[in-house]
Amino acid sequence: MNDAPSESSLARSEWANGSAMMRDYYDHEWGIPVVSEAGLYERLCLEGFQAGLSWATILARREAFREAFADFDPDVVARFTDDDVERLVGNAAIIRSGPKIRSAISNARATIALRDHTEPVLAGWTLPLQNGATLDIEPGLPSLIWSFAPTSTPAPEAASDVPTQSSESVALCKELKRRGFSFVGPTTAYALMEAVGMVDTHWVGSHQRGVSQIFSPEGRRAELVSHASHGTETTAN
Repeated sequence: MNDAPSESSLARSEWANGSAMMRDYYDHEWGIPVVSEAGLYERLCLEGFQAGLSWATILARREAFREAFADFDPDVVARFTDDDVERLVGNAAIIRSGPKIRSAISNARATIALRDHTEPVLAGWTLPLQNGATLDIEPGLPSLIWSFAPTSTPAPEAASDVPTQSSESVALCKELKRRGFSFVGPTTAYALMEAVGMVDTHWVGSHQRGVSQIFSPEGRRAELVSHASHGTETTAN
């Protein structure tokens, strides 16, 4: 007799049980660290397209978004023209919002611009993990976004325990806007942080709690990494 739990009975955050699509996303992607430029550019754009909509609406169109935006290659999207905007506004397979489409294009250009800067905050860095491994964060956009990773994470037991924004997401939003990004409010920034593993808001008891390996069971970072931009110091847990 097989006593292993079925996929539908595994403990998950409440929103993840709405459909097989959402369960698959929760089980295999949400909260797992994303540290590449292309990966974070895609998540940033998709979170922007979600504004005012449900994540399920965006997730169901994800492959169409990838096709429309050249697999979210910022070098390609940055060259999109007004004709491309008009073409995409007519694409019923994605969200046909002119402002959001233009935002994805301008965000690609802002992503590329970060490559040309030499500030320490953009140089790339390494984050120790609980399992003894390390997370190598790429220069540019990944280094900038991950520099706002908090030193602790919530331990929610219900939906009401999950924040919708934090001091870090407010600061990240301001910095991204300063550098030319758009559709990145504090709530959108926090949703991005959740999706790419910068915070762990899997409910306590979820089979995915701790999947990022960034935080201890008590919700603390494995180690505080020295970072010139935000003044953290290296120290043992």
